[in-house]
Amino acid sequence: MSDILYLTSMEPRSGKSAVALGLLDLLAADVQRLAVFRPVVPDHGQPDPIVELARGRYQLELPEADAVAFTYSSAAELIESGGPERLIAAVVDHVARLRERYDFVLCVGTDYTGPSPAVELGLNAELAANLGAPVLQVLSGHGRTADAVTTALREGGAVLREHGCEVVATIVNRAGPEHAGLTSADPPVYVVPDLPILAALTVGEVVAALDGTLLAGDGPALQREVDSYLAGSAYLQTVLPLLRDGMLLVSSGDRIDLAVGVAAAAVSPHLPTPAGIVLTVGHVPDQQSLALLEPSGLPVIAVKADTYTTLHQLEGLTGQLRADSARKVAAALGAFADNVDTETLRKRIQLSKPDVVTPLMFSAQLIAHARADKRTIVLPEGDEERILLATEELTHRGVADLVLLGDPDAIAAKATQLGTDLSGVRIIDPLTSPLRAQFAKTYAELRAHRGVTPEMAFDIIGDVSYFGTMLVHAGEVDGMVSGAAHTTAHTIRPALEVIRTLPGVSLVSSAFLMCLPTRVLVFADCAVVPDPDATQLADIAVCASETAVAFGVEPRVAMVSYSTGGSGSGVDVEKVREATEIVAGRRPDLPLAGPIQYDAAVDPGVGAAKLPGNPVAGHATVLVFPDLNTGNTTYKAVQRAASAIAVGPVLQGLRRPVNDLSRGCTVADIVNTVAITAVQAQQSTAVQAQGAR
Repeated sequence: MSDILYLTSMEPRSGKSAVALGLLDLLAADVQRLAVFRPVVPDHGQPDPIVELARGRYQLELPEADAVAFTYSSAAELIESGGPERLIAAVVDHVARLRERYDFVLCVGTDYTGPSPAVELGLNAELAANLGAPVLQVLSGHGRTADAVTTALREGGAVLREHGCEVVATIVNRAGPEHAGLTSADPPVYVVPDLPILAALTVGEVVAALDGTLLAGDGPALQREVDSYLAGSAYLQTVLPLLRDGMLLVSSGDRIDLAVGVAAAAVSPHLPTPAGIVLTVGHVPDQQSLALLEPSGLPVIAVKADTYTTLHQLEGLTGQLRADSARKVAAALGAFADNVDTETLRKRIQLSKPDVVTPLMFSAQLIAHARADKRTIVLPEGDEERILLATEELTHRGVADLVLLGDPDAIAAKATQLGTDLSGVRIIDPLTSPLRAQFAKTYAELRAHRGVTPEMAFDIIGDVSYFGTMLVHAGEVDGMVSGAAHTTAHTIRPALEVIRTLPGVSLVSSAFLMCLPTRVLVFADCAVVPDPDATQLADIAVCASETAVAFGVEPRVAMVSYSTGGSGSGVDVEKVREATEIVAGRRPDLPLAGPIQYDAAVDPGVGAAKLPGNPVAGHATVLVFPDLNTGNTTYKAVQRAASAIAVGPVLQGLRRPVNDLSRGCTVADIVNTVAITAVQAQQSTAVQAQGAR
């Protein structure tokens, strides 16, 4: 297995950060301890953006001093005192120390912004050769003809080969349609399209660039990209027709009439939504005026410079790819995954499958699994802010095709206000959809035994949870995720009434995927069934083992009790013992132990002492608890004590997947839950296909 890769561009502004992000995402699925290294960085005195992106997004425990060797000036001093060989030796020594502590080092070459950019490709090639690192080169297609790119590829490749470098692949980044034919197989050349969003300034970056004071608006609004600028130097009736979505108004601070008018446009569903307002000449509106601006949610920024100077400061600035730029990160990762054959690249880098699985690796593998066989998931809470932000990220990254439920105008207005892109997302209003009558008829037939009439059914199906569930039942979508704004009962009850359980499964239960520092365990049931009997407990165990398989966890099932083996007795222990016998009869292929205490299930030393020779003892991956009280308490205790990440609850036992969110969920939680639901849908299809045969 290779433990190093050198990423080098061939010129400035190639979009190297976006490629580095795509590589980090690929590496994160396979590498436990990952480091990012920059041999030489600019002398601006700020943390390196690529290092900060890696540390922020992938929680790398990587001090700045370890991640960066030299600035351009300190590198020049070293070369002046001892020649290039001294610089190369120092970099090689620095990386050698990193390789002792990390499983993989991604070296990201220079930015071509130093005093001698013409010699930097040779320097990067020399560094890669001396590090023994295979090279992935990046070339910009922006503003170049296909012939010019071909020439640059040939010349760059020649320089690398002259230095003895192995080129694993080339990425033509920031490409246009004219570059589509440049792809090749050996060594691979991948063409990634230009994404203007990556170079756009966010409102937050505008605040920093202008050294401004934020008077109003924060949170997601600061992450909105600025598409264009508008100088506010005319009457409001002249300015409003010029307004566009994503436009930043730059106006004298005493023109509060323009600021209030633009803020009013932001809350109107019929007018464009600007990105924010910059008030110049150091004039700060009074509290009454600010009170008029705040309801729009627009960021309002005060600066000391005049309007002309402010616009001149913004001219030519480009945004950076940062860990908190969710929209940019999603767009970059989606473009990389769509246009780079990551499996081929993984093989060429010579990555091997790891023995351990960290939470970060699990999340990356989960997203990759969902992308590999894309499914359609319905999100009933279409006007919820977190749902819209997650929808954009999921769509950009190609995790799933999504359907939102709700009033299309209200959803579009909220999306515009947030600056989110819902292109390609289907929106259905349950109250006006032609499907409502069809679904009501089906629901009335399914629930006639409960006295549900067609008229009652028509009213019930107008509810987003019921309509979404009927979309799943009818096969219009593959799964549903809800609960960001609804109770668990509101999410699950329709599924229990309509979708029902798999053949041979008596009940719906839940499982948590517990991501510990070096492995993933499955805990069940921790959220749904209060006190299962032995047969139900066996159902939970079998379903939990299948959940484990779906998410790449080899199932070794421990039926947890306060007693191990035959050492104890009592009603509760007998229930677990009986359930274990039922599971053994139904699934003789499953590695199984029970009754077994928690410590004997997960600690090899204790397991060997209490159940010697049992393959599950000390090595369990699926832990089935005797009741909800035990399961819920244990998962929360482990979550806190072991700093584990609990993903779920994942509902299991349904014919088609429906999953519940916590009302306190984050955007990342929603993304993971949609990916989980998509993977469950893949599994559900496979099970149904097997049954059909």
